[in-house]
Amino acid sequence: MNIFPRDLSATLLRLARQFPVLAVTGPRQSGKTTLVREVFADKTYVSLEDPVELGFAQTDPRGFLQRFDQGAIFDEAQRWPELFSLLQGMVDADRRPGRFVLSGSQQFGLMAGVTQSLAGRVGLTRLLPLAMSELGPAVQRDLYTHLWLGSYPSLWQVERSPIEAMDWFSSYVATYVERDVRQLLRVQDLSTFARFVRLCAARTGTLLNLVSLATDAGVSHTTARHWLSVLQSSELVFLLQPYHRNFGKRLVKTPKLYFTDTGLAAWLLGIREEPLLALHPMRGALFETWVVGEFRKFRDNRGLPADLYFWRDNNGLEADLVFESAQGLQCVEIKSGQTITPDLVRAGQRAARFVTEPTPEPWLIHGGNESYTREGVRCISWRRFSNPLAP
Repeated sequence: MNIFPRDLSATLLRLARQFPVLAVTGPRQSGKTTLVREVFADKTYVSLEDPVELGFAQTDPRGFLQRFDQGAIFDEAQRWPELFSLLQGMVDADRRPGRFVLSGSQQFGLMAGVTQSLAGRVGLTRLLPLAMSELGPAVQRDLYTHLWLGSYPSLWQVERSPIEAMDWFSSYVATYVERDVRQLLRVQDLSTFARFVRLCAARTGTLLNLVSLATDAGVSHTTARHWLSVLQSSELVFLLQPYHRNFGKRLVKTPKLYFTDTGLAAWLLGIREEPLLALHPMRGALFETWVVGEFRKFRDNRGLPADLYFWRDNNGLEADLVFESAQGLQCVEIKSGQTITPDLVRAGQRAARFVTEPTPEPWLIHGGNESYTREGVRCISWRRFSNPLAP
């Protein structure tokens, strides 16, 4: 049983009433298998990582699928690419909603099959690691524990010592490199790729500079772009795009790079003890990464389009996060400071100054415990951040 009720459950049930096929993507160990088996407990579960099942499917695909006329869960569906075209014929003949559930950890394979064969027949979802709202108040710890430990369910289901947590990340990275990278990239020198991943972690929360990243990693610009796309496909990193409206300014058009999980980023940065994070120069970037990730999880779990952006012009005017709301363009400033100082308030005020039309009061999400409005800025504690649309 899932220890942490997942917010995506309601979205899956809603989509299961509309589409014959559901697809759940997300990084490894985010809880996809546990979730789909719990939400769709009446369906037969098949893992296509099982060599016996995969072998049956590849040698006798129609015989394999005849067992599942009433529907099934196919885990790691991207391992059998022929599945998607075969399902197309089955669901076109019988459009019963919620019949098949597909899950996978590699978007390249899963999404390619879905878009080519199942377009219009599938409800797409993404399950990221645990959101703050899913942990619940009884489980929540201090800010630095959240940043350092990250959000993978395995690290919260039992009390783990710092050494055990570091062992988990070490195993996760080794498994990811061995299973995913070797399959997708045919990388010969894994040490170079590992250095590339660590360099990405050191750049979380910053503007993406592929030339600099490639140079520091010792690879070509083309290789760096390809490797980054695989990290995105595996949901280890994501890119936040700049807001598209000009407002008469010269905009920075480069996206920002973020890690999906702050715990993994901290491990890659060599932060092996939680107390080190409080004074670490990456503290602010990791906090920003965590906050942006919470916004992203909130939208994904409710089946909403991402529609999250940042703003920055060539004069240094910026907002860490912007999104459209019913009241206008919501601007968000993110600061890890635990005390709301006049400087933090001014940063919150500046976050909305580029907008030339009426907007709601800007938000300042900070690392302290107090929440109140000050000088036209809504100051929001990270602890009250269980609902990023109405904190």
